[in-house]
Amino acid sequence: MDRFNRALTDFMGAVIGDEKIVPVGVSGRHLHLSQSDLDLLFGPNYELTSIKNLSQPGQFACKETVTICGPKGCLEKVRILGPVRPETQVELLSGDCFKLGIGICIRMSGDLRASPAITIVGPKGSVYKSEGAIVAKRHIHMTPADASTYGVTDGQIVNLSVEGERGGVLREVIVRVSNTAALDCHVDTEEANALGINSSTVVKLY
Repeated sequence: MDRFNRALTDFMGAVIGDEKIVPVGVSGRHLHLSQSDLDLLFGPNYELTSIKNLSQPGQFACKETVTICGPKGCLEKVRILGPVRPETQVELLSGDCFKLGIGICIRMSGDLRASPAITIVGPKGSVYKSEGAIVAKRHIHMTPADASTYGVTDGQIVNLSVEGERGGVLREVIVRVSNTAALDCHVDTEEANALGINSSTVVKLY
């Protein structure tokens, strides 16, 4: 792949010749809250305050942050992402798990069964979750039209090629197809730092 950049894809991706180009989104630690847990942490009927729209339609970063605690330590000022969800989910980096003293549980979003317990502390109270702390598995969001263009299906596992001085291959990347998605490959900051990429990078699907 020549020196493609995100401007080439106009933030929408592109198939150029035999190359299937996907924009990258880099995620740090964050959490999603249910309304009931949000109320316990910030007060009854609390509404999240959006400060930035995210790449996926309808999702946003919030002004509100919390402290995440495990058996061995805490992480302060962890950003909440909105809107509220049916279940609370804390998405961590692998290094965070060592600091907190919990196991590394690599999962797709929403798969919380038997994941590590975690305590969330807000300005009005705290919540103990018997499960809900995961390290997000790398994935690509696509619409059905994107999936058709790229020749992939929902749930398919693909590989991504990364160029640059620290380039390499990202394996075991899951395709997630949804009518409400925007084309984006989600990796966390540890993965991005290891490969020298950022949210202005594009990668090649193969």
